[in-house]
Amino acid sequence: MFNALNAMGGAGQVDRTVSNNTNTGIYCSFIVFGIIGGAIVNLLGIRWTICGAGLTYALNSSSYIFYNHTKNGGFSIATGPILGTGAGILWSAQGMVMMAYPLEHQKGRFISVFWIIFNLGGVIGGIVPFAINYRQGKESKAIPLPDSGYIVFVILQTAGAFCALLLSPPTRVVRDDGSHVAINSSQYTNVRHEAIELCRLFVNPWILLLVPMSLGSNFFYSYQFGPYNGALFTLRTRGLNSMLYWASQMAAAFGVSLLHDRETLSRKKRGIASLALLALLTNIMWGCTLAVQLRYTRGPDDTHAESDYPGGLIDFSEPSRAAGPMLLYCFMGAVDAHYQSFAYWLIGTMTNDAQMLARYAGLYKGIQSVGAVVAWQLDAQEVGLMAQLIVNWVLFNLALPCTLFVTMRIKAHSYDCMGVSADGAYDDADDDWLVTPNRSSSSKSKKPRSIRLSSTYEI
Repeated sequence: MFNALNAMGGAGQVDRTVSNNTNTGIYCSFIVFGIIGGAIVNLLGIRWTICGAGLTYALNSSSYIFYNHTKNGGFSIATGPILGTGAGILWSAQGMVMMAYPLEHQKGRFISVFWIIFNLGGVIGGIVPFAINYRQGKESKAIPLPDSGYIVFVILQTAGAFCALLLSPPTRVVRDDGSHVAINSSQYTNVRHEAIELCRLFVNPWILLLVPMSLGSNFFYSYQFGPYNGALFTLRTRGLNSMLYWASQMAAAFGVSLLHDRETLSRKKRGIASLALLALLTNIMWGCTLAVQLRYTRGPDDTHAESDYPGGLIDFSEPSRAAGPMLLYCFMGAVDAHYQSFAYWLIGTMTNDAQMLARYAGLYKGIQSVGAVVAWQLDAQEVGLMAQLIVNWVLFNLALPCTLFVTMRIKAHSYDCMGVSADGAYDDADDDWLVTPNRSSSSKSKKPRSIRLSSTYEI
C-alpha cells in the first residue's frame, strides 16, 4: 500500500516536496534499522515485530490527511523516521521467512509468491486513487488525493498489520521433505552474539561485493514515481499506472521464478542467465525512457499547472498519446520485479541458516536505503530530470561487474555463507587467496558443512 501511494508521485500530492523529504527521513532511519533489523527479529521473533512495524505505515499515510487541511508538512516529515524504523524491522523479518523457509530448489518460487502478495497491495492501492478520481476529466487541473483516499489506505494498512499476528510460528512450518524451519533465539542468540555477527557482516567479502547492487536496487523509484509518473500523467491516470505497475511486477516475479528454480540447469547457470537477462532488459528500459525524457523537462508543481510534455498531461482516454508511456511504466515495474527477485535469490544461495538470512536481508535493505536517500533528495533539490535518469542508468551498469563476480561463485548447494566460514574466512580449493585480516594467507580452513535446520530451534 505504501508503494501504491508513492507510485502515484508525491504520495498523492501535486507538489512532491513534502513527500520527497518524508521519504528521505524514512530511508535515513531505514539505513540504521535495516542493518540492525535482523538482530531485532532474531531476538524478538516475527509476529509482533511485523505487526508493530506495519502500524508505522498507517501512521505515515494518515499524516497526509493532516497535510491536506493545513499544508503543513511537519507531521508527514516527522513520521518518516518512525516508518523507516518499522520498515527496517519488517523487511528483515520477511526476508528471513522468504529465503530460509523453502528448500533450495523452491527459493525462486517462495520469492515470487511473496512478491505477488506484496504487489497485490500495490494493485489494490492503485485502484483507490483511480476510482476516486475517475470522474475527473482529462482537462481537470492536477489535484491532491482527497481525504477519502488516504482513509482507505490507513484502514487497509492497519488491518494488514494485525494480520501478522495470524502467522504460524516457525516451529509449525514443515518443508516438503519433512524438515523443519526453526530457530531457538532464546537459547542460541543474545544481544552480544547478534552484535558480533552484525560486525562480521562488514568484513564478509561476498556481502561487500553486493553493496553496489544493493545501493541501486531502490534508487530508481524516485525517478519513476515522481519525474516520470508524477510529471507526465493526470491524477486518475497516475492511479491507473500505479495499479498496472504493480500488476506487471506480479507477472514478472512469477516468470523469473521459473528460471531461478529450473533444476535442469545448475544454480550457477541459472544465476548467470538471470543476470544477463536483467542487464539486457534494464538497458532497454532506460533507453526507451531516455526517448520519452527528451520530450519534456518538468511536470506540474506550485508554479506550473501543466507539464511541458507536448500536449500537456497524458490521460488514459487518449490512446494515441498514452499507450507508449503507459506501457513503458509497466515495463519499469516488470524490470524492478526481476531485479528484486534476482537480488533475494542470489542472497538466498549464500546460506540456508535463518538467522544469517535475517541479517543479510536487513543489511541488503539498509544499504538499499542509502541509495534511496540520495535518490529522493535529488528530486527534492530539483535536480534536472535528465540528470536523474542518467545517474540511475550509470549506477546500474557500474554494479554489474561485482554482481557477476558473486554470481560466478554460486555453489551447487548452500554452505555457511557460500564458502565463507563463520569467522569470515573464504574457503575454496580454487580460490584460497581471499582471507580475513586476522588470518594468514597460508591458513586453510576445513570445508564448511551444509546447514540443516532442525526442530530443536524455535522463535
